[in-house]
Amino acid sequence: MLQSLNHKALYNAFEMTSREGKRRMLSKFLIIACLTVILAPPTLSLQSEINVWPKPRLLVWPKPLATFLSPNFTISSPNHQHLTPAVNRYLRLIKTEHHHPLVTPSVIVSNSSAPLKTLSINVIDLTATLQHGVNETYALAVSEVDGTAYLTAATAWGAMRGLETFSQMVWGDPSVVPVGVYVWDAPLFAHRGVMLDTSRNYYAVEDILRTIGAMSANKLNVFHWHITDSHSFPLMVPSEPELAAKGSYGPDMIYSPSDVARIVQFGLEHGVRVLPEIDSPGHTGSWTEAYPEIVACANMFWWPAGSLWADRLASEPGTGHLNPLNPKTYQVLKNVIRDVATLFPETFYHGGADEVIPGCWKADPTIQSFLSNGGTLSQLLETFVNSTLPYIISLNRTVVYWEDVLLDDNVKVDSSFLPREYTILQTWNNGTNNTKKIVEAGYQAIVSSSEFYYLDCGHGDFLGNDSIYDQQTAGGNSGNGGSWCEPFKTWQTIYNYDITYGLSEEEAKLVLGGEVALWSEQADPTVLDPRIWPRTSAMAETLWSGNRDETGNKRYAEATDRLNEWRYRMVTRGIKAEPLQPLWCVRNPGMCNTVNAF
Repeated sequence: MLQSLNHKALYNAFEMTSREGKRRMLSKFLIIACLTVILAPPTLSLQSEINVWPKPRLLVWPKPLATFLSPNFTISSPNHQHLTPAVNRYLRLIKTEHHHPLVTPSVIVSNSSAPLKTLSINVIDLTATLQHGVNETYALAVSEVDGTAYLTAATAWGAMRGLETFSQMVWGDPSVVPVGVYVWDAPLFAHRGVMLDTSRNYYAVEDILRTIGAMSANKLNVFHWHITDSHSFPLMVPSEPELAAKGSYGPDMIYSPSDVARIVQFGLEHGVRVLPEIDSPGHTGSWTEAYPEIVACANMFWWPAGSLWADRLASEPGTGHLNPLNPKTYQVLKNVIRDVATLFPETFYHGGADEVIPGCWKADPTIQSFLSNGGTLSQLLETFVNSTLPYIISLNRTVVYWEDVLLDDNVKVDSSFLPREYTILQTWNNGTNNTKKIVEAGYQAIVSSSEFYYLDCGHGDFLGNDSIYDQQTAGGNSGNGGSWCEPFKTWQTIYNYDITYGLSEEEAKLVLGGEVALWSEQADPTVLDPRIWPRTSAMAETLWSGNRDETGNKRYAEATDRLNEWRYRMVTRGIKAEPLQPLWCVRNPGMCNTVNAF
C-alpha cells in the first residue's frame, strides 16, 4: 500500500500547501501509514544518498537538493517531560556537530531555497508511556520552499526517533540539510535491545549512560541490565542492604538507588527502557556473604578435579544456587523483587532462571534428603518458580526468563507453571530451532541466539591453567578456540540473521524482537564501546527496517559503506566504535568487495 503511493504527487502536493496544511497532511499520512504498518513494507529509497542509520522504511528525495541550516535554527515542540530534554539535546547537536562525511554526498545546494529555520514537531498522543509496544512511528518532511521541516510522530518516543533521523541528515560546516525529502518510518520489531552484564566486571554509571545514548542513536529501545550474578551483587537494595555491602566488589562498585534513578531517567529522555534482571535461582553465589544459609554449593570449586562435566557445580568459576527448600530464601528474594520493582518502572522483570546445574543443588544436605525421598530437581525448580512468579505478577510485572526454564535438558518446569499471558522466554541456544520451540509452545520470545548475537564470543576464555592453549600446530585449539561460543560474531553475521527464520506467519508474531548480549568475563569499561559498536548497529537496522532491499535480496553489500559512514559518525560523537575496514575502502566504494565466492 505504501509502495504504491505516487511519491511525486505526494511531494508536489506537500510543497504547494500552506504550513498548517503541511502539518495536517503529514498527520493524516502518518495515520494511514500506522494503519498499514501490518503489511511491513520493505525499505524504499528513491534517489537517496542520504545516510541514515538504521535505514528508514521509506525515504523519498526526488531531487538531490539541499539548503543551508540557518544560524538561528530552532525546534518547536510541545512540552513533554521527556521529549523536551531530547529536543534541547538534539538542537545542540544539530547546531554544533558539523559532521564531515567520509564521502561527500552529491547534492546541489539550492540558491532558491531559503535556509532551514525551523523543525516543527507535532505529536499525536503525548500521554503514551514508554513501554513495550509503544508506537514509535514518525513522518518527516523537509520543505523546499518555506524554510521549515515538519516532524509528526504518533508519540513522544516516535518523535525522538525522528529527531535522530533529522540529526543524521545534517552535515558540513556551514551545515547543510537536504530539502524536498520525505521520510516515513516505524520499527519492524518492538523490542530492540542490548544486554550488559555488570556483575562479572563493574561498569561506572557514566559507561552505562554512554551506552544508552548510543543505543538511542541507533534507535534501540531496551537496555537489559543483567545486574547481579554469582560474581558480585552491585545493586544497593534498600530492604536488603547487606547483599551489596557484602556481595559487591567494594563500596565504590555499588549502584545506589540514586544511581538507578539517574539511569532510568536518562533512558526515558532517550526513549530507552531499562529492564532489570536479578538472576535466580542459579548464578547467586554473591548472595552468600550476606545469607550463607540460603545458598547451595557456595564458594566451592566449580569443577572438582577428576569429576565428569555432568557433575560440575557451575558452568564457569563462581558457584552458588538459591535453595528452594529454605523459607528464608523467599523472604530475602521477595524483598529484592519488591525493591527492584520500585526502583525500575519498567513493566518487564527479568528473573533469569538459566543454567540450574544439578551438581550444585545435589551438594546441599537438605536437597540431598529431598531427592533421596523421591523428589526431583525439576520439582525443586517448579517449587521455586511457583513461589516467586505469582509474586512478581502481583506487582504488575510481566516475567522474562531465559529459555532454560522450559527447554533445559535436565532441570526445567512444566509449562503449566508458566502462564503464557505473563511469561516471555528469551532464547540463547540453538539459533532459530529454540525460537521455534518457544513460539510453538505459545510463548512470546526475545531472541538472543548466542550463535549470532553474543558479542563476547571469539575472544578466548578466562580460565587459568588451561592446556588447550599449549598447542604447537596451527589451529590446534580450533575445536573451540578457547571460547565456548566461537567464532567472533562479525557485523555481517549479525546483519544477516533473520530472527523469524523457519517460523510460520502466526509464530513470527510471537517474536517480540531481539537483543545482543555482552557478558563480561573478559569485558569491562576499557573495551565496552568497541565490543558493542558498530556490530550492534547491524542488529539495530535489521530489527528496525530489515536486512533486505525492495526486491527481497539481502542488502549487506550496500550496507557496508553506509555502516562505515555511521561508525565514523558515532566515533565523532564520542562512541569508540571499532573500525570495519581501512579508510581507503570507504573512499573507494566497491573496491573492497569480492565478486567471487570463497
